[in-house]
Amino acid sequence: MRIQKTDTHIDHISAYAKKIRDLREDNDMTQKQIANIIHVGQRTYSDYELGNTRIPIDTLIKLAEYFDVDMNYICALDDRKRPFPRHKSHNYSGSR
Repeated sequence: MRIQKTDTHIDHISAYAKKIRDLREDNDMTQKQIANIIHVGQRTYSDYELGNTRIPIDTLIKLAEYFDVDMNYICALDDRKRPFPRHKSHNYSGSR
């Protein structure tokens, strides 16, 4: 789903797009590697990082679980890296 950027969305979208890019780069991973883990094409993942495409909630959960950060961090609502809550295990392919 392409996003029509408005002033109210640009800051939030760019913030969480930067978070997922930083997490990927901090872990020395390529866009293609992350795209494979979350089962999307590299172009789609690139659009996520660029803020061109809204990231589905289930994909944000997969990313948060993979990188072991909570949803508040990955959604750029909190700068504190807290671990992903492990109440339930979803066992996503590619999980660490």
